[in-house]
Amino acid sequence: MSRSYGSAVTLPGDPPGGRRAALVWGVGVAVYFVAVIFRTSLGVAGLDAADRFDVNASALSTFSILQLLVYAGMQIPVGLMVDRLGTKKVLVIGVLLFTLGQLGFALSPTYGTALASRALLGCGDAMTFISVLRLGSRWFPARRGPLIGQVAALFGMAGNLVSTVFVARALHGLGWTTTFVGSSLAGVLVLFLLLFFLKDHPEGYEPEPSRHAGAAFVRRQIAESWREPGTRLGMWVHFTTQFPAMVFLLLWGLPYLVEAQGLSRGTAGELLTLVVLSNMVVGLAYGQIIARHHKARAPLALGTVAATALLWGTTLAYPGDHAPMWLLITLCLVLGACGPASMIGFDFARPANPPERQGTASGIVNMGGFVASMTTLLAVGVLLDATGGNYRIAFSSVFVLEAFGVVQILRLKARTHRRERERLVASRVEAVHVPA
Repeated sequence: MSRSYGSAVTLPGDPPGGRRAALVWGVGVAVYFVAVIFRTSLGVAGLDAADRFDVNASALSTFSILQLLVYAGMQIPVGLMVDRLGTKKVLVIGVLLFTLGQLGFALSPTYGTALASRALLGCGDAMTFISVLRLGSRWFPARRGPLIGQVAALFGMAGNLVSTVFVARALHGLGWTTTFVGSSLAGVLVLFLLLFFLKDHPEGYEPEPSRHAGAAFVRRQIAESWREPGTRLGMWVHFTTQFPAMVFLLLWGLPYLVEAQGLSRGTAGELLTLVVLSNMVVGLAYGQIIARHHKARAPLALGTVAATALLWGTTLAYPGDHAPMWLLITLCLVLGACGPASMIGFDFARPANPPERQGTASGIVNMGGFVASMTTLLAVGVLLDATGGNYRIAFSSVFVLEAFGVVQILRLKARTHRRERERLVASRVEAVHVPA
């Protein structure tokens, strides 16, 4: 059975896709959708959490930092688990953990127990997206990989939309405990769907069993994935593109718009919603473009970084106490492209690794953006406390990480493209010599 990891055409051995594939994959996406609701619910509850637990900006940022620290630290272990155990088992564990985390956050009486609950939530959340990517690669042809990945991210942003619209309203109408306990019931629902309707792969497309286990398997998976420049480039693309919007949506966007820009909570919530809606539209566009034009990956990623830096710089440097609404709207529209651009990282890692390493490679890539987000969340919180709430200085930390990431992308881009061309030529030669 011949395969090509750099080609965009349908390959021998590719799963057929179809309606059943969409239904099974949809169950996995529903799990990710709920995980994102739980992950981002703190973004609209940040000010409420500060009042409830009586904490300052640095302590408030610790909620998200700890959650992302656990998430980032779990990416490679989760990738290995997916490669060894399969998608369904890992997703079941993930749902149990993030549902317990959300419920614990709802009932936490102290700051310490709330922190522990967010850590548990982050651990479960970490198991979802890589599993969904692996599920898509097992049920759909390789040529659909970029679009399938972007659509999965789109549903994740729909979960973010639920947080910015419905969870925010529920908090003010129903209160903290009722809102978070009620939302945790969504975890019970997707667990039921997962147990009864999800399968790791279609009949006849079982992956080859791994020949090794234990520490040797772990070392080999990580080393061989990291050795590929496409994996490393994917990680740096994810690192550089994802974090500006993640920091804005996950915690600091609402306080910035309310406290620094003088907007009402309702207007600030509408701007956060605009980021999410922009993400969904841009995600579909990026997925279609990359599926048709593979060479567009790096220009789209770097162009998104440049646009984000330009708009952030213009907003922060704007003279006067408050930036005009048109500039804030434009900033939010551009921030919406950060999530889709981060998905391009997986489009570099996917053709660089065979199916048995996809989970591990995806874990390495996914770790990038969350490490950057965690670092920036901490930097913004510390700088806010140190400067007496100066958001201009605090958000300037964004540019440092963007510059560092761009240097790494430019360093690896040519090497990755060269390896992809070599792999494509080798696969064509192999196809010619395969007997009919």
